[in-house]
Amino acid sequence: FELMGHFSSMFNGLARSFSLKKGRNSENNHGGREAADAMAKDAKKNDLILRTSGTVNAIGSNNFASVFTKRGQKGEFGCQEDMMFCGIFDGHGPWGHFVAKTVRESMPPSLLCNWQEELSRMSLDPNLDLESDKKNQWFNIWKHSYLKTCSTIDQELEHHRKLDSYFSGTTALSIVRQGESIVIANVGDSRAVLATTSDDGNLESVQLTVDFKPNLPQEVERITQCNGRVFCLDDEPGVHRVWMPDQESPGLAMSRAFGDYCVKDYGLISVPEVTHRNLSSRDQFVVLATDGVWDVVSNQEAVEIVSSATDRSKAAKSLVECAVRAWKRKRKGYAIDDISAICLFFHSPPLSQLIHPISTSK
Repeated sequence: FELMGHFSSMFNGLARSFSLKKGRNSENNHGGREAADAMAKDAKKNDLILRTSGTVNAIGSNNFASVFTKRGQKGEFGCQEDMMFCGIFDGHGPWGHFVAKTVRESMPPSLLCNWQEELSRMSLDPNLDLESDKKNQWFNIWKHSYLKTCSTIDQELEHHRKLDSYFSGTTALSIVRQGESIVIANVGDSRAVLATTSDDGNLESVQLTVDFKPNLPQEVERITQCNGRVFCLDDEPGVHRVWMPDQESPGLAMSRAFGDYCVKDYGLISVPEVTHRNLSSRDQFVVLATDGVWDVVSNQEAVEIVSSATDRSKAAKSLVECAVRAWKRKRKGYAIDDISAICLFFHSPPLSQLIHPISTSK
């Protein structure tokens, strides 16, 4: 996992360099990318981009994240006072682990650059009144940044000289928190679930994302219109997969992913669904997890498992271990899927729970 401890500072520094009042800034998009690149290089030079596993709580921050994975190197997040990036990447296929790692490392700096360019572009648009609808414009900036980021990453991945992504790929689920708002971008079948307090004082689960499975009406329609096929194998009833028109491959169990170019012409896309939510005092935490968790654990069960953890730093680990036990109990004879989870708490824990990172390697 990669923690970008000062990702927020980089964002905020860029924000300060561009006024939201139209007409005040004359820098073009190239200048924006150069500024973002320079800040990213400076952060790396000064060890502001950290690499570790486990848990982190930035000093003075209300963001607390707990991370655990059975195979490691599948997630990425950063914490800071006002903004953070959190993502989980689930690779598949022979090169899936390397594809996931490549996308994981590419997404934050690419998103940062595109956010800068989008902010610059919108601030210079004479037809936009950014002050009149700040929340909507804020979301539009992030949405367009994510769309461009994912498109660019998928194009670069296809032409990667050392990585064969023809039959390999990765999903990507990420969240950006800025103040009391979050933006969620999902490519694939990982899932984000929010835990919020209901009127009766109990924690309830709210699913924030759609699992992009091939049998969803809008997904199967797109795939079949592109001459791809969607069907289940005889020994896997209920598991819909994507297939090439004239070959019994690759059999993808998701309808959106980075890589997997063997079916990119047949309906598979890397376009994220981007949504947002304004956080309230009732919202306690969000769980990001790969499909291996949700195959055997319900949304409400996940919320209860995480909330019952006496030590927040072990919350994600508890969820993963519960999912592993559920796999063994409910799916005897089936190989356990890769299982990764992140628990992002919105409110600071007791000081006793601000601990050192834990190891997540096998």
